[in-house]
Amino acid sequence: MGQEANGKKNLKDTLYEVIFEADTPPGKLFDVLLIVSIIGSVMVVMADSVGAIRVSYGRVLVAAEWFFTVLFSIEYLFRLYCVRSRLKYAISFYGVVDFISIVPTYLSLVFPATKYFAILRMLRILRVFRVLKLIQYLSEANLLMKALASSRRKITIFFFTVLTMVTIFGSLMYVIEGEANGFTSIPKSIYWAIVTMTTVGYGDISPQTALGQALASVIMILGYSIIAVPTGIFTVEFSQALSRETSASCLSCGKGGLDQDAQFCKFCGEEL
Repeated sequence: MGQEANGKKNLKDTLYEVIFEADTPPGKLFDVLLIVSIIGSVMVVMADSVGAIRVSYGRVLVAAEWFFTVLFSIEYLFRLYCVRSRLKYAISFYGVVDFISIVPTYLSLVFPATKYFAILRMLRILRVFRVLKLIQYLSEANLLMKALASSRRKITIFFFTVLTMVTIFGSLMYVIEGEANGFTSIPKSIYWAIVTMTTVGYGDISPQTALGQALASVIMILGYSIIAVPTGIFTVEFSQALSRETSASCLSCGKGGLDQDAQFCKFCGEEL
C-alpha cells in the first residue's frame, strides 16, 4: 500500500516537473510542443473561417479542431491532477485561460458559432515568457500596469469630457445638416463626431453645408489637440512609477526619492 502511494506521489512529481517546470529538458520539450500545438490549433480556427478552405477541407479542419481540443483537455486534467491546490490553479489566470481554451469547441455542439471563440487559446502562448526565460521582463509589464492604475481617474475624467463634447457636436451637426445630408438621427451624428474627432474619418457621412463644414473643421483641429492628452497623463504617471521603482529610501528617517548610488541621506544625513 505504501509502495502504491509512493508510486502515485512519484507520478505526480514527475508530471509536475514536466508540465510546470521549464528548467528541465522534459519540461522544455513539453512547453515547446504545447506552444506548437497552440499555434497549430489557432491556425485551424482561422482556416475554418475562410469559406473556400472550409468547403474543401471542412472535415479535416473539424477533425483537427477536435484533436487539439481533446489534447488540451487531457493536458488540463493532468495539470489539475498534479498541482497541490486544484481550486487555486483553476481560478488563477493561466487556469482560467486553459479552461476557456477548450470550452468553445464543446459548446459548438449546441451553439455552432462558439467554435470560433477557440481563438482565445492564443492567450496560452503567454507561456513563451517562461520557456524563453523572459519572465524577468514581466516586472516592466507590472510597471506599466501600475502607471495605468494610477492614471485611471484622470483618464476617466478625460473620457467623459470627450463623450460630452462629441454628444454636443453631434447634436449640433444634426440640427445644422439634417436628415437630407445623411445625419438621420442624433446617435448617428454622434457617431460621425466620434469618427471625426478621433481623426479616423471613414467618409461614409460628411457635412454638405458651409456651416457644417466649418464645425467639422473645428472638431478635426480639436481632435488633433486632445489626442495627446491621455498620452501625456500616462507618461507622467509612468515616470513617477519608474522613479518610485528606481529610488532608494532612508532606513533612518524613512524618506524616499534617494538615488540608488547615494551614500548619505539628503534629508537627515545618515549613512545609507
